[in-house]
Amino acid sequence: MEFDPENHVNKLCAQGMLLEGEGKPEEAAKLFTRAWNEATNDREKFTAAHYVARHQNTVADKLYWDTTALQFAQRIDSPEVKAVLPSLYLNIAKGHEDLADFNNARKNYDLALAHAQFLPADGYGDMIRSGITRGLTRVKDATR
Repeated sequence: MEFDPENHVNKLCAQGMLLEGEGKPEEAAKLFTRAWNEATNDREKFTAAHYVARHQNTVADKLYWDTTALQFAQRIDSPEVKAVLPSLYLNIAKGHEDLADFNNARKNYDLALAHAQFLPADGYGDMIRSGITRGLTRVKDATR
């Protein structure tokens, strides 16, 4: 998705990522939460929720924030958002899988796969496609 380096919420999230890289997750989480609290539109809410999700202490809380990120992403009226949907569905599927909710895990892995056509043909796209394939295999094996 298009990244506006001058956007206030994006700046907060970028600062949070730097703190993550410096091994300061608590400080990063505070910036991501601040970004969420200061976000004023769907794109900003999507971005902030995505990063807030990474710093949750429970699978259920992470799943909540991943789902929130997806809900805001789906409200963005831009073709470029299609490229982030596979990753969002993958995160949600993994959350359901970790909670042993294999029906919802399968549903979201299937949605991730259905949107995989919008992934770029690069290392990132390959990583997401591989995650989807591995997830589908794990869920299939778990429900035998």
